[in-house]
Amino acid sequence: MSAPTHDAQTPVKPIATWRKVVAAILDFIFIFAAGGYAIGYATGNVTAEGFSLQGGPAFILFAIVVLYFIVFRRYLGGTLFQRLLGAREPRA
Repeated sequence: MSAPTHDAQTPVKPIATWRKVVAAILDFIFIFAAGGYAIGYATGNVTAEGFSLQGGPAFILFAIVVLYFIVFRRYLGGTLFQRLLGAREPRA
C-alpha cells in the first residue's frame, strides 16, 4: 500500500488564523504550567497557589518552552495543540 502523493498543482487549503493563534496560546499555557510545576516540584518551589520560580529554575523553564516549540514544530510535525486543532502547516 503506497502513501498518497500530493500533486504540485493540488491547491492547499489555508489554515484559519484563529486555529494557529488558539493552538499557540494553549501550547504556551500547557508547557508553562506542566514544565513550571515539574521544575518547581524538583527544586522545592511549589507553593499553595502553584509554583514560584526565580533565577536558574525560571531560566530552565524559559528554555523548555522555547525548545518545546522548536522541537515539536521542526522534528515532530507540530505541537500538541496544533495537531489537535488541525493547525499544522503541510510539510514540503
